[in-house]
Amino acid sequence: METNVTGTDEVEKLKSKFMSAWHNVKYSWALKTKTAFSRNSPVFLLGKCYHFQFLDDESHAESCTAEASDDDVIAGNVDGFRRDFTSRVWLTYREEIPALPGSTLTSDCGWGCTLRAGQMILAQALLLHILGRDWTWPEAMTLEPLDTETWTSSTARKLVATLEASLQGERAQVNHCPAQGGAEEADSYLKEAHHRTIVSWFGDGHSAQLGVHRLVQLGMTSGKQAGDWYGPAVVAHILRQANVQTVYSADVIDSHSGQTGSPSDPQGVDTIPDGRAVVILIPVRLGGEKINPEYFSFVKSILSLDYCIGIIGGKPKQAYYFVGFQDDSLIYMDPHYCQSFVDVSTSGFPLQSFHCPSPKKMAFNKMDPSCTIGFYSKNVEHYERINSELSKILQTSSLEKYPAFTFMEGHGMDYELTVPVVRREWPFISDTRTAGATSGDFVLL
Repeated sequence: METNVTGTDEVEKLKSKFMSAWHNVKYSWALKTKTAFSRNSPVFLLGKCYHFQFLDDESHAESCTAEASDDDVIAGNVDGFRRDFTSRVWLTYREEIPALPGSTLTSDCGWGCTLRAGQMILAQALLLHILGRDWTWPEAMTLEPLDTETWTSSTARKLVATLEASLQGERAQVNHCPAQGGAEEADSYLKEAHHRTIVSWFGDGHSAQLGVHRLVQLGMTSGKQAGDWYGPAVVAHILRQANVQTVYSADVIDSHSGQTGSPSDPQGVDTIPDGRAVVILIPVRLGGEKINPEYFSFVKSILSLDYCIGIIGGKPKQAYYFVGFQDDSLIYMDPHYCQSFVDVSTSGFPLQSFHCPSPKKMAFNKMDPSCTIGFYSKNVEHYERINSELSKILQTSSLEKYPAFTFMEGHGMDYELTVPVVRREWPFISDTRTAGATSGDFVLL
């Protein structure tokens, strides 16, 4: 009996190794076709509107003001869009990483794409929280486009090694805060330090607070194992420890104010004076087996909002991170590239593989109806604006009888939910822009 069990374990280990090797080969080779953009239609990217050619002001107003304010409209600036897109944090499959919890797997190729999309939506929230929406990576325009090229993991390793060697002299200067120079140089240095810190939180190691190892470990409490498929709703549950599709205003406001304890026990409630930011993740289903075309305009409206941090979605069994749209096509970041492990605990680790210079597009009608929408709320006043604007979007939808989600007054417990709304704090995150900021500046709802 014991021999049979041992034999079964060995078979499972061999099967796991074979599948891991196959996925590494499959996703290390990728043929990228060139993505085409129209010069006559606006392009929306996480609340910003870009035009790729100069048009008269009236045309701009007609095409953009319905979804974005005039301040967010950028005309005739292809490079501006590319710089903005490339500055988003790109998280993909990795190989040769430390073994994942509860398994012998050293890669997430073939099954971890939704976890990577979830990481990317959180990374965008952190960029907004710490660096602001207008921040762009100074080296964004130095990355070569990936279009019409074939890459392997060994090619990527050689590229990283080359970039590492060529940038050694520059890093020697960047790694030390300049003793002399103006406020602009100091600010640039601090922003780059914050950028590097954010990326390190998503590293592929057991110590990374938001790394895939940590997410797999959290998933084990929901019955998931390394190698299992994670859907958008499951990832949202892992990230925020709740599974309701209704936003309860009092829960969000309490999270902003840093209240702990029970609302029915005021004596046990403490507050953080300066408040903190909140990330709201809402799992939704926009149709039956296929997405309902009536929701296309709703998705466009959501991605046009400056506090939207994107959508975890994709095609069936293939997750993407949606960040924008043009006409009837979604713009997304694709996690399905197998790249080599990068040790983010080392000083001056290479950042190039964490940024994607080539956006991809997908028709709206190919979108899987199951997805998770993310929003970043800075404070209570900001949430009130979010509540008001989203409520109008939901009310004006042609599907107002069946909205994608709803806002309710009060707390989740007021409605006798079987699963309580849990606020998950990230004690390692603080607002580095504010002197004396505490570790409770950021909470996930």
